[in-house]
Amino acid sequence: MSKVTFEELLDAGCHFGHLRRKWNPAMAQYIFMEKNGIHILDLNKSLVKLEEACAAAKQISKSGRKILFVATKKQAKETIAEFAKSVNMPYVTERWPGGMLTNFFTIRKAVKKMSDIDKLMGGVQFENLAKREKLQIQRERAKLEKNLGSISDLSRLPAAVFIVDILKEHIAVAEARRLNITTFAIVDTNSNPNLIDFPVPANDDASKSIAVIVKAICEAIAEGAEERKLDKEAALDEEGGEDMMDSDMILEEEEQAPTEVVAEVKGVKKIKDVASENDKNAAKRKRLPVKKTPAKK
Repeated sequence: MSKVTFEELLDAGCHFGHLRRKWNPAMAQYIFMEKNGIHILDLNKSLVKLEEACAAAKQISKSGRKILFVATKKQAKETIAEFAKSVNMPYVTERWPGGMLTNFFTIRKAVKKMSDIDKLMGGVQFENLAKREKLQIQRERAKLEKNLGSISDLSRLPAAVFIVDILKEHIAVAEARRLNITTFAIVDTNSNPNLIDFPVPANDDASKSIAVIVKAICEAIAEGAEERKLDKEAALDEEGGEDMMDSDMILEEEEQAPTEVVAEVKGVKKIKDVASENDKNAAKRKRLPVKKTPAKK
């Protein structure tokens, strides 16, 4: 995992905060100074928090779970979509559908409806419909694709949520906190970092700043997925070695079996011979004449 340097954060403008009158007192620990009425963030602390977030994201990816990326603001839409696709993670860049996490079952119904429409459009029945009905179905499919197409592979609740601008995405933050889902976020000087499990203090308005941080998180996710793949391959190799050992043991047992059987058979023969001799002696005793003693007067 390539570490982000202080210079990269500085060049991307991650240190610029909001105006002093818009600040949140909970961000005081991450603010370095004030200049021309604007708060400047301490990038050394931002680096430490970014490393913590990357380590946590890597572990989640290594366990095979999903991280949902959320960013509906204009500056972050394309960046989030590009990086999330590169690591096969779900993302939301359009309007946040209310209850997406707390009412996930209903959202899954809408996604299923989209797949049902695809099946209908690929069948013969669709060709027999009127032109107006075809247009209605196609428009509904396009609407569902726009809002839910990026989460079509999300079959269960995500293990974590990465959010850009927690003030704008306050509904997503509230739903994740209600369900105890781990939260990652870029927090600016006007945000409350106490609402987030892994906050990364940085400028959440500049596209370059967002790109640097999201790229670091996605690299950590990709590394975790690669380690998971290697662990699986190693486990399969070990299982194959155990199977070979088991087969060798079976062959050894098969080779030893004939001698053991012969020994057992010889033992049985000895026992049978002794039993037959005893039976012969008993028979002889039965055939001997019995001496009758005269009765006393």
